Amino acid sequence: MIYYTGDIHGDPYEVIQFCDSKKLTEQDTLVLLGDVGANYYRNRRDTEMKKVLTAVKPTMLCIHGNHEIRPTSIPSYRTKQWNGGTVWVEEAFPRLLFAMDGEIFDLEGLRHLVIGGAYSVDKFYRLARGYGWWPDEQPSQEIKDKVIQTLDACGWQVDTVLSHTCPYPYEPREAFLPMIDQSTVDDSTEKWLEEIERKLKYDHWFCGHWHIDKHIDRMHFLFHSVEAAPQLLTGGGAL
Repeated sequence: MIYYTGDIHGDPYEVIQFCDSKKLTEQDTLVLLGDVGANYYRNRRDTEMKKVLTAVKPTMLCIHGNHEIRPTSIPSYRTKQWNGGTVWVEEAFPRLLFAMDGEIFDLEGLRHLVIGGAYSVDKFYRLARGYGWWPDEQPSQEIKDKVIQTLDACGWQVDTVLSHTCPYPYEPREAFLPMIDQSTVDDSTEKWLEEIERKLKYDHWFCGHWHIDKHIDRMHFLFHSVEAAPQLLTGGGAL
C-alpha cells in the first residue's frame, strides 16, 4: 500500500502514530512530500530523527523540500535503483529514501513523477537569524531540463505527480503568511509547474509546503492528513 502525507519538519510523532495505528508493514510505502527535517542540522539531531523514522516498518520516500539539505551535499548518501527510479539512501537507514527529482517510480502500478523544491518565503528571516537556508532549495535549470526530458520520454503522461509546492494557479492564498510581502516572493518554481501541469496528462497531484489540507480538482494539498493510494481508484477520502 502507498500512503502520502505532508511536511513534518522534524516532528515524526504523528507519522509514527499513524504507522502504528494502521499496522503498516515492510510492504507499505509512505511518501513524505518535503521538509521532512531529517537533513536539517547535519548533526546528532538529524541522526536521532532518522532513527525514529526508521523504527517503524514502512519504507519512507521523501521528496525534497525547501527547508532541508539536498543529499547531493551529504557525503554519506549513495544512489540506488528503486521501483524504476533513482533514490538517495544512507547505509545506516536503508528504508529512508530521498527521491531524485525528475525520476518516475512505479508504486502499486501507478507511475509517480517527482518534482521537489520550493522557495522559502521566510528566507530573509532565516538569514538574519542564522537559521537553516540553502541556495539550492528550488529546482536548478539542470533539474528542470531532466524533468522535461523524462516527460518527453514518457509521452507527458503519468498517474501521479509528487511535488513539494504546487502549480501557480493552485496556490492556496488563504495559506499565505500575513507578515510576508508577497512582492518579495520568488514564485518561479510555481509558474514553471504551471507550464507542466497545463500540458501533462495525470490523474492526481500531491504536494505539501503550504501547511494546509485541501483538494482543488485533482490537486491534493497535504499537511496533517494522510491519504492512501487505493483512494485514487475508489474515490475514498482521507484516512
